[in-house]
Amino acid sequence: MVTGYFPGINIFFRVDSSYEMGTGHVMRCLTLADELKARNAKVSFVCRDLPGNLADYIRNKGYPVFILPFQAEEAYPSWLQVDFKTDALETAQILTACTPVDCLIIDHYGIDLRWEKLIEANAAKIIVIDDLADRPHLCSIVLDPNSSSDEDRYHALVPDSCIQLVGTGYAILRPEFRTVRKQLAARDGRIHRILVFFGGTDPTNDTLKTLQVLNKPQYSYLSIDVVAGKNNRNKVLIEDLCSHMANAWFHCQIDNMAELMGKADLSIGAGGSSTWERCYLGLPSLSIVTADNQRAITQHVHDKGATFCLGDSAEVKPERIEHEINKLLTSPALVKEMSRQALQLMGEDKWGAVVDLIMGGDHAIH
Repeated sequence: MVTGYFPGINIFFRVDSSYEMGTGHVMRCLTLADELKARNAKVSFVCRDLPGNLADYIRNKGYPVFILPFQAEEAYPSWLQVDFKTDALETAQILTACTPVDCLIIDHYGIDLRWEKLIEANAAKIIVIDDLADRPHLCSIVLDPNSSSDEDRYHALVPDSCIQLVGTGYAILRPEFRTVRKQLAARDGRIHRILVFFGGTDPTNDTLKTLQVLNKPQYSYLSIDVVAGKNNRNKVLIEDLCSHMANAWFHCQIDNMAELMGKADLSIGAGGSSTWERCYLGLPSLSIVTADNQRAITQHVHDKGATFCLGDSAEVKPERIEHEINKLLTSPALVKEMSRQALQLMGEDKWGAVVDLIMGGDHAIH
C-alpha cells in the first residue's frame, strides 16, 4: 500500500507505436511521463521494435527505452505482434532486472487480464490506460479519458478495488494546452485559419486528400497549417505540396500543437486522441475515422455537436470534404455552437488527481 509521497519511485510504461497503429499511445504516455518525472519519479519505457516505432524519439525526450525484439517473418496477427505470453515474459525479464518496480503503466490494446496476471508479481501496482472498455484488466487504476454514454463501462472489467478514472476530466493533455486555454479568445464562428492533422503517421493518407481540396483557388484566402509526424510516410509529398501553396505552412513533429489549435478556427483531422485536445480548446472540427477504435468516440462527439463526422476514411471522397468545408464557411452560428459544445464536453479538469494517485498523494492505492 502506498500512503504518502516517495520521491524517486521506479515507474515503467509498456506501450508501442508503429506505422499502422500510429503514435497516439506513446505521445500521451510521454505527457504523463513528463508529469511524473517532474515529481522525481524514475521513468522508463518498454517498447517492441515495430516498423515506424518512436523509440528514438522517446530516448531524445530523456527516457530509457528497453526494446522487445520483432521478427517480421514471424509477425503475429494482433496489436502485440507476438503471443501475449511471449510479450509478458519478455517484459517480466526487463522488470526483474530493474527491481523494485513501483508502478507499471500499460497503454496497449493488445494487453488484458491474461497478460497482467503473468506480470503482476513484477510490479507493486499496475495502472491501465484504455479507451475501448472491451476487455478485462487486473489493475489498481484504470484511466479512460474519453467521454461515453456508458459511465459505468468498466464495472465488470476490473476488480472492485480498482480506482476508475473515467471521463474527459482526466484527459491526458500537455501543460501547453492548459496555458493556451487560459489565453483563449472567444470564437465567433468565422473561419480564417484551418488546421489539418491526421495523427503521427496518417496511414490512410487523408492529409493529402484534404489538401487536394484546400489547394483550390476558392480557398486561397484561408491560412492553412498542416502537421505531420516524422513517421508519416508521405511527409515529403505533403511538404512539397504545401510549398506550392502560398497560404499553407508545413509543420513536422512539433511541440506547439496547442498554439496551432488555439489560432485555428477549424480543424480537419482523425478521430483519435487529438479529439480531446481540440475539444479542450473549443476547436470545431471535421473528423474522419481512420481506424476502427476511433469510430465510437468520433460518433459520440458528433452526437454531442462538437465535431462533424465525415465517416470512415475509405468512404470519404474529396468532394465530401469540400461540401462540408463550404457548409461551415457559410454557417458561423453553427461553427460557434460546435465550439461551445466542445468546451462543454470536456467538463471539470481533474488531471492533477491522476498524477497524485499514481505518485501516492493523499490517496491509498492497493
